[in-house]
Amino acid sequence: MKVLVIGNGGREHALAWKLAQSPKVQTVFVAPGNAGTAADPKLTNVALTDYVAIADFAQAEKVAVTIVGPEGPLAGGIVDLFRARGLRVFGPTQAAAQLESSKAFAKAFMQRHKIPTAAFETFTDASAAHAYVDEEAVKSGGAPIVIKADGLAAGKGVVVATSLPQAHEAIDWMLSADDNKLGVQHNAGLARVVIEQFLEGEEASFIVMCDGRSVVSLATSQDHKRLLDDDEGPNTGGMGAYSPAPVVTPNVHAKVMHEIIHPTIAGMAKDGIVFTGFLYAGLMIDASGQPRTVEFNCRMGDPETQPIMMRLKSDLCDVLMHATDGTLDAVELEWDRRVALGVVMAASGYPLTPRKGDAVTNLPADAPDAVVFQAGTAPAETGPVTSGGRVLCVTALGDSVRLAQQRAYEVLRGIHFDGAQYRRDIGHRAIKR
Repeated sequence: MKVLVIGNGGREHALAWKLAQSPKVQTVFVAPGNAGTAADPKLTNVALTDYVAIADFAQAEKVAVTIVGPEGPLAGGIVDLFRARGLRVFGPTQAAAQLESSKAFAKAFMQRHKIPTAAFETFTDASAAHAYVDEEAVKSGGAPIVIKADGLAAGKGVVVATSLPQAHEAIDWMLSADDNKLGVQHNAGLARVVIEQFLEGEEASFIVMCDGRSVVSLATSQDHKRLLDDDEGPNTGGMGAYSPAPVVTPNVHAKVMHEIIHPTIAGMAKDGIVFTGFLYAGLMIDASGQPRTVEFNCRMGDPETQPIMMRLKSDLCDVLMHATDGTLDAVELEWDRRVALGVVMAASGYPLTPRKGDAVTNLPADAPDAVVFQAGTAPAETGPVTSGGRVLCVTALGDSVRLAQQRAYEVLRGIHFDGAQYRRDIGHRAIKR
């Protein structure tokens, strides 16, 4: 059969790489793909980004199933378009994708359905937002406090302000059309911020697949959002991840399913929106093991997908067919017992001003225990060049977090592009445990 992956990042490279391993899959198309998917003989890039053109292509090629990688097409209604054509597609509708595309929608939804999350207020007026931060400062010191852009911002629309001046600056960034440094896609053209309580604890990524009724949880993982070692520097789309995440104990896992995942799926249905696709709950788990929801995404995480796909032993194509047939309750996923760890290599200037056009050299061939997934790359005559913020995710397997970490950095050290940025401590929380 033919399958289609929509997107051009590291997540999409990893999904396409995994789908190509299925004996049932004849061709994996990636629209539009990147230099990594272009170089893989098992994958075929399709130079299309227009939603209607992609649907036309899927129809003409008789694609058996399509998986939508990034948030942009989901928020833009590509799943609705495919379904209207009678095409099999895995992902949430535009209405369901509001759980990610609008922080204000998600927070109001969680409040309405009693899903544990941080206390919050939503603002469209900058002066009111500034006044609220000042009021919070009188009550509780004011910082740290979290400022979130309401729309999509490629994982960079969150500022954990550690001082009041930083909080006020973030409000101005996000609410001023003239100074929107984060590139936020505002909902309905209206700039909006969510200001919320800072949650103490350890983060984890909890991702499930949902067919509208049944839910199957994927392997747990932990992302590293900050640019620099020791969780310093600005928030990014993610500088690395590993799976499994030991902070998600069996007890925490059960709580997340009971208190967050199932109530979210049921709450969406109650609101008249059936949820299908990946549901990603970004969690903060406190010292007592109580999870609270930091955010929802309506797709696989990036870079969490890369280590998760390295560990998945089940046939992803089979799972997708069950997910789009409404029979996920028949699926039991099989996982490699080893740890997978991925380190992101980012472009010079990332996250705000990533430089493009730097040659990426010395990329190794895939190994059984290490794969370099490409993200912000484009093919050129002399080889791949940087074309986005996060360029590569060097992902490796090992019998422990430390061994997976050592293997990933061993591979990474052989790769070069000018100005490359990467953290040297991915997996540090698990190693400390």
